[in-house]
Amino acid sequence: MSAADPLPRLLGALLLATERPLTAEAVADLINQAADEEEWPTRAKPTDVEAAFRALTKTWDGRDGVVLARVGGGWRLRTAPDLSVMVRRLWPDRATRLSKAALEALAVVAYRQPCTRLDVEDVRGVDCGGVLRSLLDRKLLRIVGRKDEPGRPLLYGTTPEFLETFSLPDLRALPTLRDLESMRAEDAARAQGGPPDVEPAPALPDPEDLEAVATDEAVDDADAPPPPEGDEPDPT
Repeated sequence: MSAADPLPRLLGALLLATERPLTAEAVADLINQAADEEEWPTRAKPTDVEAAFRALTKTWDGRDGVVLARVGGGWRLRTAPDLSVMVRRLWPDRATRLSKAALEALAVVAYRQPCTRLDVEDVRGVDCGGVLRSLLDRKLLRIVGRKDEPGRPLLYGTTPEFLETFSLPDLRALPTLRDLESMRAEDAARAQGGPPDVEPAPALPDPEDLEAVATDEAVDDADAPPPPEGDEPDPT
């Protein structure tokens, strides 16, 4: 990119204005439509836009309080991790932690999707109707269809908001079973005061430390009553 290239400035403006992750393809389409209407000087390829995003990660690397991160399949400006506790003080009544019940249900759906309410309950061993309904309300889960079996139960899957909340670029970034076993072994070794005897696991987001900003109360089985027996949320 040359010093006169307007693309970095445009990306900065779009990143500040957007409420969703930006993809290189979407930005290229926007630029090309504007160029066709003579409102932008040049057309752009998605590969050029992606390269510009990657270059901007060196500018927004946390030193100025924000980082440019790839989350939810696109690019988004995020608060520098070390400043998140201060930023949350702007909205003291809105920041709530996902409960253990919600995190467990999310984990089951994330790894087994598409899956039914019964699939989640088989793993957790308790009724999950209320927590699934609350996760739907918070847009961390969505209904992706119905299973082809008697009763045609609803199938649940994760959403782009799920990826954003947990700072994941896509579902492939979820830790594998081997990663989880490595992390458990490391934790056990630290608890015993010795070094882990396994290969270090890659750095991965820890859901227990993440804050899910919402206006409702923290999701919990006690706070969200299950739907009536035999009833599930309407997919529409």
